[in-house]
Amino acid sequence: MIETDILIIGAGPCGLFTVFEAGLLKLRCHLIDALPQAGGQCAEIYPKKPIFDIPAFPEVLAGDLVDNLMAQAAPFKPGFTLGERAETIEKTEDDKFIVTTNRGTKHIAPVVAIAGGLGSFEPRKPPVENLANYEDHGVEYIIKDPNFYRGKKVVISGGGDSALDWTNFLADGIAEEVSLVHRRSSFRGHPDSVQKVIDLAEAGKINLITDAEVVGVEGDGKVEKVVIKKKDGNQEVACDHWVPLFGLSPKLGPIGEWGLEIEKNAIVVDTFDYATNIPGIYAIGDVNTYPGKLKLILCGFHEATLMVQSAFKRIYPDKNYVLKYTTVNGVNGF
Repeated sequence: MIETDILIIGAGPCGLFTVFEAGLLKLRCHLIDALPQAGGQCAEIYPKKPIFDIPAFPEVLAGDLVDNLMAQAAPFKPGFTLGERAETIEKTEDDKFIVTTNRGTKHIAPVVAIAGGLGSFEPRKPPVENLANYEDHGVEYIIKDPNFYRGKKVVISGGGDSALDWTNFLADGIAEEVSLVHRRSSFRGHPDSVQKVIDLAEAGKINLITDAEVVGVEGDGKVEKVVIKKKDGNQEVACDHWVPLFGLSPKLGPIGEWGLEIEKNAIVVDTFDYATNIPGIYAIGDVNTYPGKLKLILCGFHEATLMVQSAFKRIYPDKNYVLKYTTVNGVNGF
C-alpha cells in the first residue's frame, strides 16, 4: 500500500505543478498515470510542439515545459505509479481513500486530486474508405516529432489550433511542402495563428485549400496522394503524409464510475477550491468544468494552487497556515 498526503491522478503539467505547490505546504504527493512517462499529452503526443501562453516564456516546447516542471517538483520527492490506470476508489473508516490501479497497485491518501487532462482519448478519424490501411504508412493523427516530416510533402487537415500551429511550424524550413485543408473558409484557432497561415499562403510558402475536405487516400502500400473534394470538383495532391488533426475524443474511463458529478464528460467542481461533490476529491485542469471554464495549462496551474490550500485544511484542520512568498523563503525554506 502506497501512502501519501495527496494522491494525484494524472502526471501532466497540472499534476506536476500540484507537487510543487503542495510541497510548499509540506504535503507529500504521489502521482498515478496510465502513460509510461510523466508529462501527459505534452510528453506523449506533442513534445516538440511550441506553447506560447506560459507566463514568462514567449515560447517553450511542450517537452521542455515538462522537463522544467519535473525539475521544479524534484525537491519535494514525489512518487510515481506510471503505466497503470486508476481503476477503483473506496472510502475508509478514517475518512481516507484507497485507489487501486488496473494492475492491482493500491494507494491510500486523505485527499485525491484528479488532474487527468482529457482522460483517456482517441483521435477523431475522418470517414475515409480504407483509411486504416494507411495508418502508420503515411497517415498519422498525432505529430510527435516534427523532424519525422523533414523534407517531406505533408497535407494537414483541420481548422483548430493544432492544425494551424503545426502548419506554421512545419512550413518553417522543415517539410518540403505543406498543404492545409479545411472544410470552411474561417478558422476556430487563435487569431495570431490564423494570420500566420494566411501570410504564409499569400507568400506562396504553403498551399491553403479551404471549403474543402480530403475524401480519399491513394498509394501502393503507403500514402502517395490524397483526393480533396471542393465545390468545383475534386483535386489530387501528391504527398508523403496526411495528418488529419480533428481533435481527440475524450473519455473519463473508470473515473466516470466513481460517483462524481459529471457534465459533458467533465467533472463538475466548485471554483472556491475545485472540490467535487465528494469531500476530499478535487479535480483540476482540463478534466473539470465550471461556468467560464477555459482549458488552458495556466488556468490549471491556478486551480492547483487553490486546491492544495483546501487540501491542507482538510488534512490539518487544527493548523493555521500563513502564506509565505518563495521570493523571501526560497524553496528550501518551506
